[in-house]
Amino acid sequence: MEKDWYKRMAFYQIWIRSFYDGNGDGIGDLYGVYEKLPYIKSLGVDGIWFSPLYPSPNADYGYDISDYKNIHPDYGDLEQFQKVLDKAHSLGLKVIMDLVVNHTSDEHPWFLESKKSRDNPYSDYYIWRDGKNGKLPNNWDSLFEGKAWEYCPERDQYYLHIFAKKQPDLNMDNPKVREEVKSIMRFWLDRGVDGFREDVITFISKADNLPDGLPFIPAANGLPFYKDGPHIHEYLAEFRKVCEEYDCFQLGEGPMTSTRSALSYLTGKHKSLDLMFHFDHMFADCIFTEYMQRPFHLRSLKHAFSKWQKALNGRAWNTLYLENHDHPRVISRYGNERYHRASGSMLAVCYLFQQGTPFVYQGQEIGMTNIKLASIDQYVDVSSHNNYHTFHLKDSVEKRMERIHASSRDSARTPMQWDDSKNAGFTTGKPWFYINPNYRKINVAAEEEQPFSILKLYRRCLRYRKNSDVALWGDYKEYDRLSNQLYVYKRTYQQKSLLIVCSFSTHSLKWHNIKEFRGRKGKLVICNYPNPVHGMLKPYEARVYEYKE
Repeated sequence: MEKDWYKRMAFYQIWIRSFYDGNGDGIGDLYGVYEKLPYIKSLGVDGIWFSPLYPSPNADYGYDISDYKNIHPDYGDLEQFQKVLDKAHSLGLKVIMDLVVNHTSDEHPWFLESKKSRDNPYSDYYIWRDGKNGKLPNNWDSLFEGKAWEYCPERDQYYLHIFAKKQPDLNMDNPKVREEVKSIMRFWLDRGVDGFREDVITFISKADNLPDGLPFIPAANGLPFYKDGPHIHEYLAEFRKVCEEYDCFQLGEGPMTSTRSALSYLTGKHKSLDLMFHFDHMFADCIFTEYMQRPFHLRSLKHAFSKWQKALNGRAWNTLYLENHDHPRVISRYGNERYHRASGSMLAVCYLFQQGTPFVYQGQEIGMTNIKLASIDQYVDVSSHNNYHTFHLKDSVEKRMERIHASSRDSARTPMQWDDSKNAGFTTGKPWFYINPNYRKINVAAEEEQPFSILKLYRRCLRYRKNSDVALWGDYKEYDRLSNQLYVYKRTYQQKSLLIVCSFSTHSLKWHNIKEFRGRKGKLVICNYPNPVHGMLKPYEARVYEYKE
């Protein structure tokens, strides 16, 4: 197999519960995925990333796993998974699975045994501590629910949960736990999967003695003591050896990581990951979390893009994404719903022509937008409930709901909008969750009919990337860094250059080419408007010019 094959690829992320229902029970499933594989292939992607398919009580919709070696019955079974995997491979699509091993469900058999006593074979599978002077073991906050410790009367101890109460953290310092992780990896690799996206993998090694957190860090005061922990590279090296046996690839999620930290995982003697998801560019309209909002600032977005492009160039490989299951819809954030088609297609251009491996999240390719439900009780996302009941409590209900409308992960998890029929063509049954009422206008079938649709622009960009060495390998240079209306950058490789011009303005802008390109004849290869005007950019217009030296 070609080394570093992932560098030439683009991936499509499936959050299966809302993708497509193949058996009519209102829940997306593997039968639906099987039916839609030709559509996925038609996008121009080369692989699929499945968010968790495993059995789960769904406290965090799949990220609380109760059995790592099976398929959730809502989605099918191992036999159906194998059919999907085999068909995907026959279409030339690789498949990667979500590997969630920072924590399990509190209904996993390991935890059910662990909490029974302090001296059984599973008692040290999780992080248990006695209280201190009638208080919690330390002052860490949970990222999802209050404090990071939950009392268990059976053991008369507290267990650590960085995320929800029903997501107890595994004790990765226990060699038996690491062997369990390797066994899980081999189980799926033996079935033929091509790699893993490793959830919050930089959190799996906690600091010795679990010291108190830093009070000035809101909602994540313990972060310095569980991110990039003391044994992280040692443990990931063990998992890396498993993947090397199968020539699979590993993509790690690194919340709040820095370029320097990322490079320690992606390069050098401790190289343990091929790619890493960072979050820097997801904070251009918020502080730390989407619930703590601020006005969108293009310069912040551009700074994050350019920082990572420069830091990793020639040393490691970037991941490119604007949406996933953990973030609200990007048109509702960085684009403009009033300029739905233009801003959605411009956003595609702005990131797909950077250097790295692109990821497209289901519904992103048709410009799905945030949903606005009337009451917090209608939302199912555990982090949305935590935010609503924890922060800005002096604000009115209306103001707090505005924050939920803008920030909830549920907006990324509404059912996929396939057509304008009942239930958006997602199911013949009752949908498991609310469907965005704009589905009659925003859906795959409608996008297929429009010549300059967001969907068709994604296909054009992905097809162009696949056949362009400069789009794949070219060096990156940003222009006009101080502009809060334009994002302009160049890619250069051998004797070719690409100039990417993206307007984030609701108004037409005068546009004169970058000085170094004036007088040179460039070919316009991508534009999201049918009749581009010389010297002017329309609202949210995007252009890609190709130049030869």
